[in-house]
Amino acid sequence: MTDFGNRNISRRQWLQVSSPTFGSLVLASLVGDIARAGSGPLAARLTHHAQRAKRVIFLFMNGGPSQMDLLDYKPGLNERDGQAGRNDGRELMGSPWKFARHGKAGLWFSELLPHLAGQADHLCIIHSMQTDSSSHPQAVPLLHTGSFQFTRPSLGSWVLHGLGSENSHLPGFMTVNPTRVFGGPSNYGSAFLPTAYQATRIGWEKKSLRDAQVANAVPPAADSIADANLRLTQSLNRKLLERHPSNQPIQGLIDSLTLSSRMQETIPHLMDLATETKETLDLYGIDQKPTDNFARQCLLARRFVESGVRFVQLTHHGWDLHSNLPHLVDRCREVDQPVAALLADLHRRGLLDDTLVVWTGEFGREPEAQADHKDRAAGRDHNAKGFCLWMAGGGVRSGFSYGKTDELGFEAVENKVHLHDLHATILHLLGLDHTQLTFRYSGRDFRLTDVHGQVVHNIIA
Repeated sequence: MTDFGNRNISRRQWLQVSSPTFGSLVLASLVGDIARAGSGPLAARLTHHAQRAKRVIFLFMNGGPSQMDLLDYKPGLNERDGQAGRNDGRELMGSPWKFARHGKAGLWFSELLPHLAGQADHLCIIHSMQTDSSSHPQAVPLLHTGSFQFTRPSLGSWVLHGLGSENSHLPGFMTVNPTRVFGGPSNYGSAFLPTAYQATRIGWEKKSLRDAQVANAVPPAADSIADANLRLTQSLNRKLLERHPSNQPIQGLIDSLTLSSRMQETIPHLMDLATETKETLDLYGIDQKPTDNFARQCLLARRFVESGVRFVQLTHHGWDLHSNLPHLVDRCREVDQPVAALLADLHRRGLLDDTLVVWTGEFGREPEAQADHKDRAAGRDHNAKGFCLWMAGGGVRSGFSYGKTDELGFEAVENKVHLHDLHATILHLLGLDHTQLTFRYSGRDFRLTDVHGQVVHNIIA
């Protein structure tokens, strides 16, 4: 038999020396990915420096929330409502909603976010975000993977590559109701990283999460053929490991298949909200309209991180309001209470200090109106030059506002933060140096931030 002890084996080599069994085919398809990891892919790893956050909850508002109607108060824009804007034929449009200061630091919040405003003292709001494209097909992958030109590993996959997992019975990365478009599975995929780093998906965007929970709440029925195949596969794996005990990729494969089996028992329990108190369900807005769907996402996120999932990604759709800006009321009603409840719940359970929560869209909106801004059909166009996001917990400064856009909100003018900087800062809070977190592929060392990115130290507590 070929000596596999000192080098990775190829699919061709394995098929040449193995019986044509189901087990050998499974091993042949997976061993290359596990081998590239150099050891068990989900094994916990040492950080580059002291970490402030151990896990991340990433809240993606798909479409681009209108920052000047939510978090970026622009009284000058209201004063110039109806005047000519920068783009031909478009008029400036002030926000139709009132703003007020909240929290000890007096952060500005729109009346559309009353519950989140109650969590003001936990938030770090960045008003000066920028990205490279105002087009959804480019901006969404850039937010999730650091690139829109090529398929690259997602942020959650890089985090797993750097830290490993906290729970041997659960996946380290989970995504709930992700979008099918503008990158689709690539937004939570592992690309050229080991496949163990891609997310486990629950549901699809615009689908009821209740249905996914019902489908996953009961362990799958026993399948004697599948069980026999798994036993055979693991038996072959262990025999190969006995022959080559120093071959860590084989051990990693055994661990990965064992995790898959364990997940069939643990995931149904996590998906079942029956163990939660009525007070907690009411806090999030479970079984209430219009909060139920996103409330379930947020409560699952808390249960996942509480159980050791390293990176949880949630998606909410409908923020691309080129027309009918009043629909922003509906979007905010759907997420405001659940998100505020998530922060409060993490805080009371002692999880917020080392859990980083990020809320953002792929870009923001323009201060001008599309169509006649006096018409109910008016909305706002995309804006990549200046928008808002907020972070909470995980070592960021609380009750803090950072950066500014110009008086009207067209672009960032002070303490600009690019999405590459955001990625670098998230990794830094997790104890990872974005310049050192690399993976060699096709003769080149790749990283999430490529050749870009600066840690925004001023927002770190």
